[in-house]
Amino acid sequence: MKERFDNQGWVQFVTFSCFKRRRLLNQDQCKRIVLGVLASEMAKRQVTCLGFVVMPDHVHALLKLNSGGHLPLFMKQWKQRSSVGIKRLFSNGLRAYADAITLSDPIWQAGYYAFAIHDPDKAKEKLTYLHHNPVRAGIAHSPAAWRYSSAPWYENGRSVGVPISWPG
Repeated sequence: MKERFDNQGWVQFVTFSCFKRRRLLNQDQCKRIVLGVLASEMAKRQVTCLGFVVMPDHVHALLKLNSGGHLPLFMKQWKQRSSVGIKRLFSNGLRAYADAITLSDPIWQAGYYAFAIHDPDKAKEKLTYLHHNPVRAGIAHSPAAWRYSSAPWYENGRSVGVPISWPG
């Protein structure tokens, strides 16, 4: 039997998508809202982020919750608070964008997908997968070229707006 990846809890590979897979995160301000809320919720709930990518229509993250952490609550807060911020941005700052969608529609598809990881090699595989999302989508020429991922932190130590660490 393999040992758990960490001593307190599983690493979770999470994915959630925009409502109807709309590209609601095309605007950089929207991506920054998602990351700002992630960083805020991490600090409140003692969650560690191993990696992330924010795409125009979905988000992936590798998260490690502390021993008392509760993933459903963390995800609810992350999605709810970022939704409020994005809708506020659409209403106040991106009026033309807001007119193109129905503001009563949710920002996020209901729920999320979570995959528990206990093996460091599997976590590295998922990190590589999420970092290569922008390249596969044709919106970046390399993983580190996409500003809204943890790839620049891993490749050259550049700050990405969210504290990143790999469990030891």
